[in-house]
Amino acid sequence: MTPADRPSSGRTLVRGRVLSFKRPPLGAGDAASYSYVEDGVVVIDDGRVSMVAEAGEIGRLGGEGVALHDFSGKLILPGFIDTHIHFPQTQVIASYGAQLLEWLTRYTFPAESRYGDADFAAAEARFFIDELLRNGTTTAVCYGSVHKASAEALLAESERRGTAMIVGKTAMDRNAPPDVLDSPQAAYDDTAALIAAWHGRGRQRVAITPRFAITSTPEQLEALGSLARAHPDCLVQTHLSENHDEIAMVRRLFPERADYLDVYDHYGLIGAKSLMGHAIHLSPREVARMSESGAVAVFCPTSNLFIGSGLFDYKGLEAHPVRIALATDVGGGTSYSMLETAAEGYKVMQLQGQKLSALEAFHLMTRGNAEAIGEPDLGRIDPGAHADLVVLDGAARPAMAHRLAAVDGDLEEELFVLMTMGDERNVCEVFVGGRPQGVRRADS
Repeated sequence: MTPADRPSSGRTLVRGRVLSFKRPPLGAGDAASYSYVEDGVVVIDDGRVSMVAEAGEIGRLGGEGVALHDFSGKLILPGFIDTHIHFPQTQVIASYGAQLLEWLTRYTFPAESRYGDADFAAAEARFFIDELLRNGTTTAVCYGSVHKASAEALLAESERRGTAMIVGKTAMDRNAPPDVLDSPQAAYDDTAALIAAWHGRGRQRVAITPRFAITSTPEQLEALGSLARAHPDCLVQTHLSENHDEIAMVRRLFPERADYLDVYDHYGLIGAKSLMGHAIHLSPREVARMSESGAVAVFCPTSNLFIGSGLFDYKGLEAHPVRIALATDVGGGTSYSMLETAAEGYKVMQLQGQKLSALEAFHLMTRGNAEAIGEPDLGRIDPGAHADLVVLDGAARPAMAHRLAAVDGDLEEELFVLMTMGDERNVCEVFVGGRPQGVRRADS
């Protein structure tokens, strides 16, 4: 894989079927929610989209020194965005037979203890970003380990590649082994140092990251809340109401608080910049407060199914309304692919008599997730946006090609086949800041 260590200079043209969303779809059939050019060209100047034109304009737009990448017939979308993923859990994925609290103790904490080694963390960061790009993901909101070195390694690798990553040093000062614990002061100091060094440095961002209420004392939550108040442009990411045993333990640890969400709210960690992973088992009061505050409920379907946590009430939350994002949650989640994640999200909703249309799913993976994390220059193919693109071939696999032969050019049906049967094998190429990443498969 060829790294993109800086945005492309000069002009690049990417030809194909260009799809980008203008607003959230109201459901299947909402053609007004997106723009689509059947034979288009994305014009990229100095790493950003300058225009989308008809392919017939290539002669006028090209010239000496202009790079043309021809993916005629393939779909070009904004690069996918993953809003909740654990960088130190690449070797925890597919670990057998435990629910949340046991899973953390048996698998996660031992794996994360290795990330205090800067060389190890740097090597893992290379693998991690390689894997994201292979799956068409160009931006992710990432948990590091408790070690500041883990976040530094991932941010440095992302800067080298030119990707846009949002990374937090996970804070934990109780209820975990000593080698993955810090303290209230260390959590504050390390995160403040990361913000000073990395937040807004090029395309990199830092998130304030208490793992969850079980592993943070009131003193640590208070320290991180004060940091959030001092840096209101930073995201806050944590976990909320994933598992019934987890909720019961939070109730025992914080008996004075109204509920799980109120723990975070009390310490100033709930607002429009808050990403609350899972948010499955919420009380009516918590749902109302999520809606009022603008906090985001992050839907992690493969993780929720694999760890046996429960079914996310997508349409119930949407009706209040609560803002929703979509995420893989590797390593509890079982795939780096946002396509496979959407497929499992569809099944979770089917079990509750709800529907997730292909338009809604692809909006979530792109513009919807960009809006959830407060990055308006991502998730769209419009003038001024970062030229992060994924090129998809729905017919890359024989079974999919056979299925698509019956679609007869219907874009929504094609998208539904992609989200239901697709994975990294459908990714032809990825562009980061206008630079091709070399992920194109030999058979695509």
